[in-house]
Amino acid sequence: MTDWSEVWLVVPVYNEGQVIEDVVRHARQTFPNIVCVDDGSRDDSAAGIKAGGAHLVQHPVNLGQGAAIQTGIEYARKQPGAEYFVTFDADGQHRVEDVLSMLERLRSEPLDIIVGTRFHGDTAHIPWIKRVVLKTVVMLSRRTRKLGLTDAHNGLRVFNRAVAEQINITLNGMGHASEIVEMIDHHKWRVAEEPVTILYTEYSMAKGQSLINGVNILFDTMLKSKAH
Repeated sequence: MTDWSEVWLVVPVYNEGQVIEDVVRHARQTFPNIVCVDDGSRDDSAAGIKAGGAHLVQHPVNLGQGAAIQTGIEYARKQPGAEYFVTFDADGQHRVEDVLSMLERLRSEPLDIIVGTRFHGDTAHIPWIKRVVLKTVVMLSRRTRKLGLTDAHNGLRVFNRAVAEQINITLNGMGHASEIVEMIDHHKWRVAEEPVTILYTEYSMAKGQSLINGVNILFDTMLKSKAH
């Protein structure tokens, strides 16, 4: 696989008009197949996606990141030759180099899905609220600990065709990450983590709403912990 034509990047997009064209253009230097799901954006995200050269799928209203990822996976798995799938953020925080490392492992090791982890080496660059929330999520989630995951809410994941065929995200919002962990356990997908670097840019930090997202993630995790 020299042209990576068997790989599809799935990018959920919501009001990322400032950066999405550059993010897509950069990723397409390596990966020709990218589908961006414009999740009811109110800005010019759709125009940026088209200008960057990605496939565009649009939700008429904002449904949430989980719904956008599911829509993108369903689109990608229908494409001829699609064998490997990547969930990739739209705000420029993920690195193509990390995707390549994860894909090489997926092709050469007995694995079905690899999840990125930012908890390796020096974590001082990670905003403190994210460190607290994500560590607490691991502490509260029995499944996450059982699977040996340290950063289950990392948006960078690579997985094979078998996972893409079975994945069925029903939690539209941020809770989809916990739902994916549940599916990994339920379907017995072979899982591993890969150390990745998250690029916390001025743009992504300003847009992030870390505290709000963190509260939502913790609330969802506590509900799931009580249910199981």
